[in-house]
Amino acid sequence: MIQSMTGFGKVTTELPSKKVTVEIKALNSKQLDLSTRMPSIYKEKDMEIRTLLLQTLERGKVEFTIYIEYIGKDTPTQINLTAVENYYNQIKEIAEKLQIAVPADWFQTLLRMPEAIKSEVAELDETEWDVILAAVKEAIRQLCDFRKQEGQMLFGLFEKKIANIHQLLTEVEVYEGERLEKIKARIMDNLEKVVEKDYDKNRFEQEMIYYIEKLDINEEKSRLENHLNYFISTITQGNSQGKKLGFIAQEIGREINTLGSKSNHVEMQKIVVQMKDELEQIKEQVLNVL
Repeated sequence: MIQSMTGFGKVTTELPSKKVTVEIKALNSKQLDLSTRMPSIYKEKDMEIRTLLLQTLERGKVEFTIYIEYIGKDTPTQINLTAVENYYNQIKEIAEKLQIAVPADWFQTLLRMPEAIKSEVAELDETEWDVILAAVKEAIRQLCDFRKQEGQMLFGLFEKKIANIHQLLTEVEVYEGERLEKIKARIMDNLEKVVEKDYDKNRFEQEMIYYIEKLDINEEKSRLENHLNYFISTITQGNSQGKKLGFIAQEIGREINTLGSKSNHVEMQKIVVQMKDELEQIKEQVLNVL
């Protein structure tokens, strides 16, 4: 069964001093276009995460993010009291010496100074990482489930659109005999207008047969029928069928275009336009197939 490239997964897990949220979003793309954002403490695990995502998701524009919300009193970021106090004294001294006003908002000024905020370099705890990795795998599972659900929706849409083209193809047959008779009558009428003397009727019949054979659409109908059936059989096989379905849709379009160019009949051309409309909707959604 086909899957969509679109998906979403989000898992939040709590550790003793923080809450960690893992979020994965995926959209359609020709290949795997992966971006990761995570706190510096987890950066050493970036390649491990990328490998896991590559093995599991195959294709798509994937955005992977890890957020941290500290829930305890201890955080890795602290105000550097010594630095802030030194800045305060220096600014006050300079203001008095130069006779200028001190800042109206001391905190805003002081906290913007270099090294006023210090971050402790924490080491990654492997036990903590095991918990986060489990959350990552669960988020991936959620995204894959989302893709399968979207794939089922696409499957139903493709079945409907291909059935519509099948139905339109059967409607073409209604006008085929009428079309050839009209073409033959039009040629005869034009011939009588421009030819005053007798002509070789046998030669004319041969030319007529040759001309009508060039307008024959049985081969195009047969190929179109085969492509439609192949499309349906493909969406029932495996997961990564998006590129293949795109190629089949191109072949379907080629046969529909040939039908249109050979039709020489108003009603048949209307049917061809309807076929193209159905096919465009298929092509648009094929871009979302994994």
